[in-house]
Amino acid sequence: MSRIGHAHINIPAGTTVEMKDGVVTVKGKNAEMTQTIKEGFELKIEDGVLTVTRPSESKEDKALHGLYRSLINNMVIGVSEGFKKQLELVGVGYRASHQGQILDLSLGFSHNIMMELPKEVTVETLSEKGKNPVITLSSHDNQLLGMVAAKIRSFRKPEPYKGKGIKFVGEVLRRKAGKTA
Repeated sequence: MSRIGHAHINIPAGTTVEMKDGVVTVKGKNAEMTQTIKEGFELKIEDGVLTVTRPSESKEDKALHGLYRSLINNMVIGVSEGFKKQLELVGVGYRASHQGQILDLSLGFSHNIMMELPKEVTVETLSEKGKNPVITLSSHDNQLLGMVAAKIRSFRKPEPYKGKGIKFVGEVLRRKAGKTA
């Protein structure tokens, strides 16, 4: 059984955490986030350290204990530092550009893919000669950021023979040998 729920959350300076009527609100320099939690769970803040306590030892409460602790920890990190994900386009002629919140991808299809990003996610595209184009996504909401990055990756997943497609920077792909002559 995981013990994630018992881990402490360090609250950085300038970040406040409040709980009222089952809604946890975290405010920081980047943003303000809220999360509803099940009745009975309590937050205790002592000396800048937050702990989440569960109401009972039932299987459901044990599972939700770790979940709520992780969600609150991600909220605290998001409003104070933020999250960043980088995607790399591997393939001849694959390009990425952005105009405001619209990402324009050229992935070898007959048409370009235009994707409108949520306002919470900021995008940067970097295209250097001799290197693969890189898309950098950043946001205070880790869950939304992961969903957007997964959606972009799903347009052209990396294939196992040549490794062409959209992959996360640092992702190790499982390669296959291919045909032998």
